[in-house]
Amino acid sequence: MNISVDLTLSPLQDDYEKHVINFIKALRASKFTVFENPLSTQIYGDFDELMSFLNKEIKKSFQDVDISVLTMKIVKTDRSKYEPHF
Repeated sequence: MNISVDLTLSPLQDDYEKHVINFIKALRASKFTVFENPLSTQIYGDFDELMSFLNKEIKKSFQDVDISVLTMKIVKTDRSKYEPHF
């Protein structure tokens, strides 16, 4: 089953930018489809493979900071081809 995941990483420290950039670079380097916008990053793929990958990358990201918030939304479909019709 394919899923779409919307992620917003918010490290709560002064040097937050480098941690966000490192997280996004890890997502980009994966085999999954990744789209970015100024507020979040979307990643698309097979549920089992993508969740396993995200589990590892989120853990790595959390280990690099004292406090961090990750907001994640999961949609049970691949929305990577979505185009608004308005």
